[in-house]
Amino acid sequence: MRWPLALALYLGYLSSVLASLPVSIGVLSHRGDVTTLQHWGDTAAYLSEQLPDYQFYIRPLGFGEIDHAVANGDVDFILVNPAIYVNMEVRHRVSRIATMRNRVGEEGYNVFGGVIFARAERYDLNTLADLRGNRLMAVNETSLGGYMMAVREFKDVGLNPHNYLDGISFVGTHDEVVRAVRDGRVDAGTVRTDILERMQADGEIALDDFRIINPQRTPGFPLVHSTRLYPEWPFSKVQHTPNQLAGQVAVLLSEMPEHHSAALSGNYAGWSIPLDYQPVHDLLRELRLPPYAEGQSFTLAELWQYYWGWLLGGALLLLSMGGLTTWVWRLNQALARAKRQLEQQHALILDSVVEGIYGVDTQGNATFVNRAMERLTGWSSEELIGRNQHRILHHTHADGSPHSSNECPVYHTFRNNEPRHVEDDVFWCKDGRSIPVEYSSNPIVDGSGQVTGAVVVFRDISARKRAAEEARQHQNELAHVARLSTMGEMASGIAHELNQPLSAISNYTRGSIRMLQTSTDTDRAQLIEVMERVATQAERAGEIIRQLRRLVRKEEPERRWVAINQLIRGLVGFLQPELRREKVALELQLDETLPLVWAHDIQLEQVLLNLARNAMEAMREVDMRQRHLLIGSARSADKVVIRVEDRGQGVDAALQQRLFEPFVTTKPKGMGLGLSISRGIIEAHGGHLLLESNPGSGACFSIHLPVDGKEQSDER
Repeated sequence: MRWPLALALYLGYLSSVLASLPVSIGVLSHRGDVTTLQHWGDTAAYLSEQLPDYQFYIRPLGFGEIDHAVANGDVDFILVNPAIYVNMEVRHRVSRIATMRNRVGEEGYNVFGGVIFARAERYDLNTLADLRGNRLMAVNETSLGGYMMAVREFKDVGLNPHNYLDGISFVGTHDEVVRAVRDGRVDAGTVRTDILERMQADGEIALDDFRIINPQRTPGFPLVHSTRLYPEWPFSKVQHTPNQLAGQVAVLLSEMPEHHSAALSGNYAGWSIPLDYQPVHDLLRELRLPPYAEGQSFTLAELWQYYWGWLLGGALLLLSMGGLTTWVWRLNQALARAKRQLEQQHALILDSVVEGIYGVDTQGNATFVNRAMERLTGWSSEELIGRNQHRILHHTHADGSPHSSNECPVYHTFRNNEPRHVEDDVFWCKDGRSIPVEYSSNPIVDGSGQVTGAVVVFRDISARKRAAEEARQHQNELAHVARLSTMGEMASGIAHELNQPLSAISNYTRGSIRMLQTSTDTDRAQLIEVMERVATQAERAGEIIRQLRRLVRKEEPERRWVAINQLIRGLVGFLQPELRREKVALELQLDETLPLVWAHDIQLEQVLLNLARNAMEAMREVDMRQRHLLIGSARSADKVVIRVEDRGQGVDAALQQRLFEPFVTTKPKGMGLGLSISRGIIEAHGGHLLLESNPGSGACFSIHLPVDGKEQSDER
């Protein structure tokens, strides 16, 4: 019983060992081992993830190491330039399974060429013939784009570079050739296409610092080049690699999305079916390089003898892949057209909106902006996209205090996945000024439900704030005019009130003079009593004048904590002349537990004075015994309510809907502004002015003022 158990355990162990077989991919290290591992490591990881039974890894190989590694079976796949591939195909029977599509911007190209270049100030070097007597640096004698392509161009114009030039040197990597030309160590250099562009993208060089020699123009190919174009690098299997594994790898490479992370890391845009490498054979044959060097021959019979199976299978694969590629190409064309149309429509929609719109990723960096955003802030799209929007637009509050990104509503939007609406904030423009804005921030969610950022829509509210300020100033002007008008109407009563203390002062003063003139022994105590009465009457007259000046003066509203009951009692003294003249009885019902209210006391006095006088005028037509005015105060939830009630004829139901509109009045000679101004004042305090009235039974105007969160002791 132990032997079967031991055998089962051994087989289990063996299967676990074989479950993840190592697969080596030899890659030509034409830009150095570190760069090679960085560019191709994610491709190996992609294949390992898709084929969990295998563990793929990258093995960088120098130009002189490839033949030995393939011959000894040290690698299972190779990724080398097409010239080396052709030699490996003949010498070691490697076979290509896919061709790389090199990424240029957002497009992929499966052809490449060579670039011959010098420093920009070498105005004497423009053609191949101009290089006579100059030194040229190349990558390696077996480098297709970094040497062989340039040699073929020299020979096409009848020049032998070995005799024509002052010398040719090799340094092993493309980047080192570029640095040598940049630093002036050689006169000219040659590398494969896209090396200059990639080094410029990495910030190591500037393309404008170089002059392209023998420049070519190939429609549809965007990179600078000096030679004809050849198929890109092939991904090939070594002879000992199983065909099943090679087929799986070929399918996975062809199905890789062009924006897969592995493709982006390797700076390529996916893979196509293997291309025809006959142009490379032609180049090697023309230059008499291996496998077409003198003394070597390779007939079609030998080719068929060695590779008939591969040729037949390749033909069938090409046919099937050709059909599949055509179908995929047509789909890609249709998708590309639809994508362009959607992008154009998206751009048109964004640019047609008058509000500023911009996108933000989860790092706080701007991803897109519309033209209105550029116009309103002065920042261009190039200055905003890819940079932190909070540091540019939102770094400081309107009062100059720093605005932390932890408090930014835009950040909260994509962190909490909740929309935000901000009615009043500031954005900072390029010229250093700030603009008041109202904006909304909504999260952007991808197809998997993940929040990828936020979109912000804002508008400049400068005009609205100016209009509000102008309306506020206009309201204050109207209120001041209304107070002056009210004082004019009350002038006779106020004059009567002033006349009484002044007459008393005059009488007391004259009496004191007579007492002093007629008696030599004036009673000092009696004289002091008379003088105290004079002082009392003078203070009474002064208080009336101060109250009058306070009510009619023109000033900017300044709010303070106001005791409502104290304000009402002070106003009653001011109303007494009219109350007596109109024969109206006044009743106060004041709640002595009221909190203080944050308000402008003069404006509240104006509203109460206007409502009280309206109530007295409304009772002129009723019997004097029914002329009763009630002013009350009370607390209702988070409001303080002030009531002004009369027993007049009331207000018609149809008129109640329009009574607070400007120029609507029930008085024959009224302006129709009092109630409109009063409502504006109360609403500016965050409150409401309401009317309750039944025709024939009087009217009740109620003022509802908000109470601030903190209760204040009322100094009543």
